[in-house]
Amino acid sequence: DPRGLYTCKTGSESTFTLQVHYRMCRNCIEVDVPTISGIVVADVVATIFLAVAVYCITGQDKGRMSRASDRQNLIANEQLYQ
Repeated sequence: DPRGLYTCKTGSESTFTLQVHYRMCRNCIEVDVPTISGIVVADVVATIFLAVAVYCITGQDKGRMSRASDRQNLIANEQLYQ
């Protein structure tokens, strides 16, 4: 544990005192530039893959719809809209 009070004595009998506060992380990992860039590239690829999958799935639903759903049901002139 490097925390504590350190004293430096010189030959001319002057002393210097330094107090060190150090927080140690036991479960930390070091993240460098290649790791961060790998995470960003993987995120972009996953997002593109998801967007293409959603586009393909929604594109297939258009072929299943019938033509009858495109027609509008109009009310005859004699009937009142309620």
